[in-house]
Amino acid sequence: MLDATLSDRARGLLTASARSNVPPFMVMDVMAAAARIEAAGGHVIHMEVGQPSASAPKPAIAAAHAALELGRIDYTSALGTPSLRARIARHYREAYGCTVDAGRVVITTGSSGAFILGFLAMFEPGDRVAVTVPGYPPYRHILTALGCEPVLIETSSETRHALTGEALLAAHHRTPLKGVLVGSPANPTGTMMSREALTSLMAAAEGAGIRFISDEIYHGLDYAFPAATAAELSPNALVINSFSKYFCMTGWRVGWMVVPESLVRPIERLQQNLSISVPTLSQIAAEAAFDGRAEMEAIKRGYQENRRILIDGLPQAGLDSFLPADGAFYLYADVSKFTSDSFAFAGLMLEKARVAATPGVDFDPVHGRQFVRFSYAGSADEMREAVTRISKWLR
Repeated sequence: MLDATLSDRARGLLTASARSNVPPFMVMDVMAAAARIEAAGGHVIHMEVGQPSASAPKPAIAAAHAALELGRIDYTSALGTPSLRARIARHYREAYGCTVDAGRVVITTGSSGAFILGFLAMFEPGDRVAVTVPGYPPYRHILTALGCEPVLIETSSETRHALTGEALLAAHHRTPLKGVLVGSPANPTGTMMSREALTSLMAAAEGAGIRFISDEIYHGLDYAFPAATAAELSPNALVINSFSKYFCMTGWRVGWMVVPESLVRPIERLQQNLSISVPTLSQIAAEAAFDGRAEMEAIKRGYQENRRILIDGLPQAGLDSFLPADGAFYLYADVSKFTSDSFAFAGLMLEKARVAATPGVDFDPVHGRQFVRFSYAGSADEMREAVTRISKWLR
C-alpha cells in the first residue's frame, strides 16, 4: 500500500504544467521527418525551415576566432556589450536615418529571447495580445505559455494580408486588448507594410492605449520597397530584430530590442535573472557582422533570384496562387486545388517528391489547411530542382 501511494505521488511530480501544453512548432517535425529520409540515403531539398544556407559574414567568424585565441569568454552586462549596443544604434542612423539612443538597445538570445523578455515586461497573465493569422506560430505559443491570451486577427487579400488600424480597433472594441504584435516583412507571407500603413496602424494602437511590438527580424530582406522601422515612428514601440536572417547567424542565437525608456531597467532585471547575459562570443561576432554587408547583399541577390525561379516555375506545377512575397525568403502558396489538408499534402510531397515544406496549419489554425510555406533561402540550383520535382509529382 505504501509503495503504491509513493508511486502515485511520483507520477504526480512528473506531470507537465498546463502552461507547457502548447502546440509543437510543426516545421521542426517536418525537419525531423526529412532527416529520417536522409539517414536512409534519400536526398531532400529543404524548403521547410527559415534558415539561410549561407554562413555568417567573414568578419564575424574572424572576430570569433580572434576572441577564442584570447582564451577567456566572460559574462557581459545583462543589457549586452556597450560596443555592440552602440553599433546597433549606429545601424539605425545608417539604414533608416533615425536616431536611437544606445541606452535603449538590449541584446537578446535571438529574437525568441526578445519575445519572452518583451512579453514579460509589457503584459500581465490574462492580458489579451493581438497577432495576425497567418503568422509566426511561436508568437501565440509563447504568449500562451506566459499566461497571456493571443487574439487572432485574420488578414485578407484586400489588405495584402497586413493588419490595418480598423481591424485592430474592431477587435479591441469587442474585448479590450493590451498589446499587438506585427511583423514586416512577415512570416510566412512575405508581406511588407508601407511606411504609411505602419504609421497608421501604430497611431491607431497608441490612440487606443494598445502597446505595440514590431518584429523586424527580416529587415534587410526587402524586395518590393525599403522596410520602415517602428523605432523611427514612435519611442513607445518595442522593436525586435536579430542577426539570424539577413546576417545568416541563426545558430549564434543573438538578437536585439529597441525598447521604450521606461522598460530598460525592468528588462535588464529579467535578463539578469533568466539568462544573466547573452553569449559573449556571439555578441563579439555580431558586432563584426556589420562589416560584412557586401557579402550579405550578394546573398540577398541570390534570394531574389530564388524568388523569381519559384514565382515563374511553380505555376507550371499548378501552384499558381501566392500571397505577397515582398520580402523575407518565403512563398506562401495556396494548395487548395489539390488538397484540403496541407499537413497531409506536405507529408506526401516529402515522401514522393523529396521536397520538404511547412504546412500552413503551423501558421494559421483558421485557413492554414489551404496553404504551404516554401522557404527559398537555399541555392538557385535547389530551387530549380524543387520546381522540377514538384511538377513531376503533381502532374
